[in-house]
Amino acid sequence: MSPADAKSIEARCVRLNVKAENAAALAPVVERQTLTRGPNDLLIEVKAAAVNPSDVKAATGLMPYAVFPRTPGRDYAGVVIDGPAGAIGGEVFGSSGDLGIRRDGTHASHLVVEADAVVEKPNTLSWEEAAGIGVPFVTAMEGFRRAGLPKAGDTVLVLGVNGKVGQAAVQIATWQGARVIGVVRKAEAYEGHANAPIEVIDASATDVAARVRELTSGKGADIVFNTVGDPYFQAAHKSLALRGRQILIAAIDRIVQFNILEFYRGQHTYVGIDTLGLSSTATGAVLRDLGPGFASGHLKPFPIKASAIYPLERAREAYVAVAGSSRDRVILKP
Repeated sequence: MSPADAKSIEARCVRLNVKAENAAALAPVVERQTLTRGPNDLLIEVKAAAVNPSDVKAATGLMPYAVFPRTPGRDYAGVVIDGPAGAIGGEVFGSSGDLGIRRDGTHASHLVVEADAVVEKPNTLSWEEAAGIGVPFVTAMEGFRRAGLPKAGDTVLVLGVNGKVGQAAVQIATWQGARVIGVVRKAEAYEGHANAPIEVIDASATDVAARVRELTSGKGADIVFNTVGDPYFQAAHKSLALRGRQILIAAIDRIVQFNILEFYRGQHTYVGIDTLGLSSTATGAVLRDLGPGFASGHLKPFPIKASAIYPLERAREAYVAVAGSSRDRVILKP
């Protein structure tokens, strides 16, 4: 395909035409759509795209700003087939807060995205691995960017350590030289990659805050990355060191008991992270901060199982798998 005739392309796209009551009621279809790039955009042939819980939530009407009809999908990896001089042929990956929610996304054979939104794919990563980095690593990194990157000597407590954001947080914190303590809700080991040993607390059998104090000689955690929200809110609050920071990214029940006195006496900071508020360009900037970690091997992509890779025509199965809280990183491959 020459650059002259690549300005527009007929893409095969998963389409959500109306919102569904729940994941089981989702009825995605594959349709052909004409994609046209603007002067500062890239046209990308998508090699792999991840499915995130937010893709399913937006499809079931839990995000009022999600538009219909649309092509879902926030994360992607692929080859630039048209764009500004020098970009064509580049192997790239990326993610976004608005792709697939407020505008057409990545669950398609092709994608149009701003040129400064993409990041060069490390050649050590497969397409599927690169597509799987997106939302979890951006969420973890944006949390640390906002709360202050951990440093050697810091203790980072990760609540929900075996979730994908939890694992990304462990990787980044240990890459920066921090000590990490993880929390799980039932007896299990840490499942992900780390650059140092991780101590794991089983919340079903141990008082989390008491154990954190014990492990830190009474000091507590400098940063608490709470990937679960309210179920761990009190444990997180009581685990914070003087001037500790708690990062929050999720909630089940929205309202929690909050001890203001302990908060200000502890000089604590609470940081809320919503990556759906990040544009493609802002997300690209976060991913660029992670690039050196993947290049050096301190950060590793999530393993992708063959059984968790679906063609576009089986998108509904992929969405249902993610809605069922599959621990696998689920990938669509056009």
